[in-house]
Amino acid sequence: MSATAPAGEKRIMILGTGAMSHRHAEHFTSIPGCQVVAACDTNAERARAFAEMHQIPHCFDNLDAALAWGEFDAVVNSTPDQVHKATTLAIVAKGKAVFCEKPLAINGDDAFAMVEAAERAGVVNMVNLTYRNAHAIQMARRMIEAGEIGAIRHVDASYLQSWLTARHWGDWRVDERWLWRLSTAHGSGGVVGDIGIHILDFVTFGTGLDIAALSARLKTFDKADGGAIGEYRLDANDSCAMTVEFSNGALGVVHMSRAATGKSNDLDLTIHGEKGALKIWATTDDSSLDVCLGADIETQTWKRLECPPTPRNADRFVLALLSGVNGQPDFRHAANVQRLLDLCIVSDAEGRMLKVA
Repeated sequence: MSATAPAGEKRIMILGTGAMSHRHAEHFTSIPGCQVVAACDTNAERARAFAEMHQIPHCFDNLDAALAWGEFDAVVNSTPDQVHKATTLAIVAKGKAVFCEKPLAINGDDAFAMVEAAERAGVVNMVNLTYRNAHAIQMARRMIEAGEIGAIRHVDASYLQSWLTARHWGDWRVDERWLWRLSTAHGSGGVVGDIGIHILDFVTFGTGLDIAALSARLKTFDKADGGAIGEYRLDANDSCAMTVEFSNGALGVVHMSRAATGKSNDLDLTIHGEKGALKIWATTDDSSLDVCLGADIETQTWKRLECPPTPRNADRFVLALLSGVNGQPDFRHAANVQRLLDLCIVSDAEGRMLKVA
């Protein structure tokens, strides 16, 4: 089959064909203006099965071969976190746009190297921070930009999961899909590395403010005799409590945990302003926005606000490809968030608040 797309359409390759890539295939094949023309994975059998399942005409078992072929305009990078940097640098060196899974890289230095390469190459670059897809956070940001709650004075945010105390996603004690997330030797950055990027993006995008300083406390709980299960040493952080100061002087708290019994996969963000307040809740597939505005601030009355649908990150990426204007969230934003995550580790180790350079 030919990889030639209809005139004006952008051709996309999906790199990495694990679990998340199936969602990417479904999303991008449904978006007008693009066509998924290739799949690539170091596991040749998995790449072939993936291509057949999603009716993708070409597949490759290594990135070098795919880049030598080159009949595509952009790559969805759905590889494991630790190879995001190497694969992305190779892709942008060929002048191809990249839609990268989160986190952009495993540390800030690597992330900013990717930023510099993408910006130097002049290619469209975006990161799939999935909770930008929540209708409620997009509506909240528009309301804040319109001045509806006035100057922000305090922020309360959390991303809480309970898979360490409940089995709704399987039993982490015997399931390698979850065990590796508890072991630094297996590439885990703990709860900070796994979901920290989401809640900090949620906070900074939702408020429209930068974080100027932060203090973090991390905790790793005893979960097994000897602190290990088989080859997995369970030493990654399980919970994080942060205090932050924003660029406008507002203060806030940001919590994340895998041991939040009673919570499945919940992001909560309350933004208190001088003239009103917004309360955003989101999960993978749903979100809501409650507001306390106008006369209601005298009685602390909250009302549910309907939020119009918002384009998904994948839609924004295709629009950026078609228009040539880079979309958000871009590599630079994701690298700035990664820098905050790096500072969490340093702050916990040194026991002090750190300014964000």
